Amino acid sequence: MSFSSFLVAAVLVFMLVALMREYLRPGLILFTAVVLLLVAGIITPEEAIKGFSNKGMITVALLYLVSEGVRKSGILERIVFHMLPKKNASITSAGFRFYPIVSFISAFFNNTPVVVIFAPMIKNWARKMKLPPTKFLIPLSYATVIGGICTLIGTTTNLVLHGMLIQEYKEEATAVAQGGSEGILMRFGIDGMSMFELTKVGIFIALAGLIYLIFFSKYLLPNNRMADEEFDDSSLAPGMIRHEVLLGNRFPGLGKTLHEFDFFRHYGAHVRAISRNGNILVGDFMNMRMTHEDTLIIDADESFMKAWGESRVFWMINRVGDYEPPLGKKRRWLALVLLVLMILGATVGELEPVRQWLSESSFVQTYMPSLRLDMFFFACVTVVIMAWSRLFSPRKYTKFMSWDVLITIACAFAISTAMTKSGFANFIASFIISLTELARHSEFGIYIILASLFLITNIFTELITNNAAAALAFPLALAVAEQLDMNPMPFVVCVCFAASSAFSTPIGYQTNLIVQGVGGYKFKDFLKVGLPMNIIVLLLSVFLIPFFYNLS
Repeated sequence: MSFSSFLVAAVLVFMLVALMREYLRPGLILFTAVVLLLVAGIITPEEAIKGFSNKGMITVALLYLVSEGVRKSGILERIVFHMLPKKNASITSAGFRFYPIVSFISAFFNNTPVVVIFAPMIKNWARKMKLPPTKFLIPLSYATVIGGICTLIGTTTNLVLHGMLIQEYKEEATAVAQGGSEGILMRFGIDGMSMFELTKVGIFIALAGLIYLIFFSKYLLPNNRMADEEFDDSSLAPGMIRHEVLLGNRFPGLGKTLHEFDFFRHYGAHVRAISRNGNILVGDFMNMRMTHEDTLIIDADESFMKAWGESRVFWMINRVGDYEPPLGKKRRWLALVLLVLMILGATVGELEPVRQWLSESSFVQTYMPSLRLDMFFFACVTVVIMAWSRLFSPRKYTKFMSWDVLITIACAFAISTAMTKSGFANFIASFIISLTELARHSEFGIYIILASLFLITNIFTELITNNAAAALAFPLALAVAEQLDMNPMPFVVCVCFAASSAFSTPIGYQTNLIVQGVGGYKFKDFLKVGLPMNIIVLLLSVFLIPFFYNLS
């Protein structure tokens, strides 16, 4: 390893430790790593900020607004509300009815709002049916994940890797224009991923995962472990309503106690208890510091939901009571039509005949020479229409974006560049390849290579975040493909599935943290139920990717 490789390795170790110990929010930790690499002279200022203008990152930001428009329309609640059994429900039959629907929705919709919307619905429904809510909430999170891996827009991880492919392809094309040799992506003609590039393997993973969740997960999940059931609603003061609130990243009281942070002065609500990792905090909870994994049991009047129901101060506000489906038929249909047109437009626009027509059309080349009908284009158009149609509040649009996720994604591009430039990615790739020399001489060796790449990425995902894991693994995937002189797409697809497969811990994926707070799960619950899911995705990815993707 060169000296610059050692520097990159040291920065990565610092970043991983800081992420695992949660010293700062992930976006600031990755930005710190970028600054260290910049100061060390490993990356240039232009390389440090290139991620902030990447189409993949900006598409993620736009899809947050699309998700908010669809969420506010109430169409998702209506769909699942009508799918939930109204009587004689069992855990298996209920899962059979709504897990596939949730997975399908999540394939075209951001995972986090899906779980934020459905978790309280399913919890209240399960109570009415006299079923343990804990049998449904972790599977809800997992169903969104396996649905999301099937399409380009199903999860931010796929869009991040799509953006990295575009960026790398452009850099290779620039190098060729300046007299350099073709890179691995140009040789195989890979300038990104289509809408359903991942569906070929993802659909089998989703089907296997749904079978496991519907028929087997109930035996590994705990029975009722709900924080608010220990509180008698008869103790409520007149005019007050009991809520569960999951603290969001923007909650200003994180790291403070309730004595230090006056919750009533800020929100007009009384905190009755704090639930953490499935347990009500006993003793003087007023002197215990709050974290983003906490669920608060509060009493508030009707104004609380109106004031804070759509904020990002709280990930979820659940009124303990019956679900009432929202109204607004025209808005629901408009949101649904816009979502469908966006998906269809992006899918058709990426087809080779359409791209060829655009390049050969004299009208397009004369008046719209830069037109490209991709996901970025249709996401832009959809957001503008939704804003002018007031499907989301145009005056508050910035609050609907997860800025920490966007900063994490943008910084990930710079870190990936540093790993490639320093030679660190090639060093790790050589180590992966050295695990089996069969990869050079036999078709069986490729399975070990893919499994190694999957495991490295998946370990990163479980310990840190999915987007950061994708950033670390992407240059490894390209380096492995280049050293083997193989098509890089199978390796990038492997990283896509591995980076999204955060099932064994609650910290690897935001949706896991949400259901942990709502359902009162312990860390071991995710390990028991999630480890088989990890194994399912690993085996299917490793054995199906070579079958569906050409290696040479």
